Amino acid sequence: MTADKPSVLFVCVHNAGRSQMAAGYLAQLSAGAVEVRSAGSEPADRINPVAVQAMAEEGIDITDQHPKILTTDAVQASDVVITMGCGDTCPFYPGKRYEEWELDDPAGQDLDHVRPIRDDIKGRVQHLLRELGLPVAIDG
Repeated sequence: MTADKPSVLFVCVHNAGRSQMAAGYLAQLSAGAVEVRSAGSEPADRINPVAVQAMAEEGIDITDQHPKILTTDAVQASDVVITMGCGDTCPFYPGKRYEEWELDDPAGQDLDHVRPIRDDIKGRVQHLLRELGLPVAIDG
């Protein structure tokens, strides 16, 4: 982590849908200006294929990602920690910026139900970039 490159950690329970979509958007929209992490309190075996499909519609490939376990090191190394329904399982460290994003879980949903979740995440990521004082590479 450097002073000119903030680090953001997205956390959800399974690290298979919401947090992976958010990480994909942040990596794409920040054009590398942000160190992006994602993790889950109870990681799934694989990424939600409908989330992969929804992101592919946006031209973002998250097929090379895999669910990761949430560690205290990941939280400590991040400037901003964004949780998505992981509740009290996310460790808290003073001095970190925490946000809770209330989002429906895409698990078990079809593509028509995942698209609005994806679009909500995109808007939140764009807003986060602006709050961090960073340009949005693709503002669609």
